[in-house]
Amino acid sequence: MMGWRYRAGLCMIGAFVLIWVTSAEITQKIFTEYRQPFALTYLWISLMVVYLPIAMCRDLIYKLLDKKWIKEIIGINNLSSSLARLDEPDNDPEIALKSYLMTEMSLTETEAGQPLLFKNQEDENHVLENGHELGLREVIKCSLFLAPVWFITEYLSNSALAYTSVASTTVLTSTSGLFTLLFGALIGGESVNTAKIAAVLISMAGVAMTTFGKTWAPDEIFSVAETRRHSITGDIFGLLSAVFYGLFTVLLKRSAGSEGDKVDVQKFFGYIGLFTLFGLWWLAWPLNALGIEPELKLPSSASITEIIVLNGFVGSVLSDYLWALSVVWTTPLVATLGMSLTIPIAMVADMLVHKRHYSFIYVLGCIQVFAGFVIANISDRFSCKRR
Repeated sequence: MMGWRYRAGLCMIGAFVLIWVTSAEITQKIFTEYRQPFALTYLWISLMVVYLPIAMCRDLIYKLLDKKWIKEIIGINNLSSSLARLDEPDNDPEIALKSYLMTEMSLTETEAGQPLLFKNQEDENHVLENGHELGLREVIKCSLFLAPVWFITEYLSNSALAYTSVASTTVLTSTSGLFTLLFGALIGGESVNTAKIAAVLISMAGVAMTTFGKTWAPDEIFSVAETRRHSITGDIFGLLSAVFYGLFTVLLKRSAGSEGDKVDVQKFFGYIGLFTLFGLWWLAWPLNALGIEPELKLPSSASITEIIVLNGFVGSVLSDYLWALSVVWTTPLVATLGMSLTIPIAMVADMLVHKRHYSFIYVLGCIQVFAGFVIANISDRFSCKRR
């Protein structure tokens, strides 16, 4: 039976997919009026700082709770259940009372810091593994180290949306799972087998097919040659975004554990937003000097500003948090496969919103990218079971 957390995690994956595709379509609309990938990336990541006061209020509420009152409720429930078992004809009264006293004793020993007795070595390893969470200083160091990597990832993804379709950006960004396997083998100690290598080759072939496959829409403002050049530029940005996303994932796993359950997700994203807000604003000038970014300016209207801020809160702050929780509450395998669902949904969204058409080679490439994900993640799952 699936627990409520697992079912909630599946719902969060579905919500993340829908929010991400919707936000990407809105971002492309924003670029028609305000073509500033850096400004949008800087603002949207900086908005994550709102998680810090949220985390502070949450911790304050936890501290205000009366732990003694909670223990009294637990004790009453344990005593009531033990007394209820006394009335059952098949239960020995002495065993029932001993069960209650053993429960109280175990709680007392836990509070006193005395060693616990485990049923087996597996239980002991589980408690020891989950018992070590990163402290505030470690979370700050982790966020400070990974904030530039996350900023580059999001900047490249937004830049890809400025030059190519949502479907192409989604396909290329979704290859990050394969780069996660490659970086994991290089710096994360992950194993590499024939199935994983085959998955990488199949997916890369699919990426090449989507890059050279034809896609067109009636509302495009560029000529055929310009559209082709912009599409290739966007594909390069999307592929680079996938590379940095894979690097970010591996580094995060090394810092916070394979499941990401050793770090406070709210504080982690909150400090990433804080370091981005005060530490990365100056990048606008060298990017403009190199000709990568246009001159920094504010939106031309209040309505565009409102859309940008709202899309940042929903499409960046909320969606990233939902994705992180889905990884913790389900498994990395399920969350990664769930992210690949953005591929068909993005294609349908482009067809409905922009009346975009796709060639057979493009569609076949999307199928190959999805197949590479499935093979790589199933192989990784079986490798974990054998270990």
